[in-house]
Amino acid sequence: MREVDVDGLPGLLDKPRGAIAGIVLAHGAGAGMRHVFMQDIADALAERRIATLRYEFPYMAEGRARPDKPDVAEAAVHRAWKFSAKHFAKLPRYAGGKSFGGRMTSRAHAAEPLEACRGLAFLGFPLHPPDNPAAAEERAEHLPRAIGPLLFIQGTRDELAPLASLRPIVAKLGARAKLHVVEGADHGYDVLVRSGRTRDDVIADVAGAIATWIEADP
Repeated sequence: MREVDVDGLPGLLDKPRGAIAGIVLAHGAGAGMRHVFMQDIADALAERRIATLRYEFPYMAEGRARPDKPDVAEAAVHRAWKFSAKHFAKLPRYAGGKSFGGRMTSRAHAAEPLEACRGLAFLGFPLHPPDNPAAAEERAEHLPRAIGPLLFIQGTRDELAPLASLRPIVAKLGARAKLHVVEGADHGYDVLVRSGRTRDDVIADVAGAIATWIEADP
């Protein structure tokens, strides 16, 4: 792994030897690219020979708490995607991210397709705030325009996207959309001790779902 300048944004590139694919991953709203979850997922994907490019949205790079407006965040997605072409030139490329990062990636892709993108992976799609389920329709409105395969990796205890609300949305997207359920996980992929699962189990589950999805891509 090494630090890179992603068109003026901080970035982290992890390209394991013999990589079979590359994925550009955006961070969530409250924590940056160095968050332990982002690092653990990058490490787990590297073990599966999948390269990752992480980057910071402008607000995070500048130390601001409030996330960027959608147009600014979407522009950052495109900057990172164009940068990834240099390092993943001979690899099939995918994009996505954790929560806010995944949603901004799909919005950017829906507005202006990411060239040569093979699919989007959502690590906890934020369908709505915990106290405002009515926002689900607006947040999912762009998804039909985000062309190509879509992978939703969602925990059964995720209050930002209850499966009862998310399943119909995924179903309407047709065969190109897949839902992988992480048993016992909340929006941050934390699990209760009584579940019998460990954090390592969950990280392996999430990374394994991404790897299986990529390997199944014709």
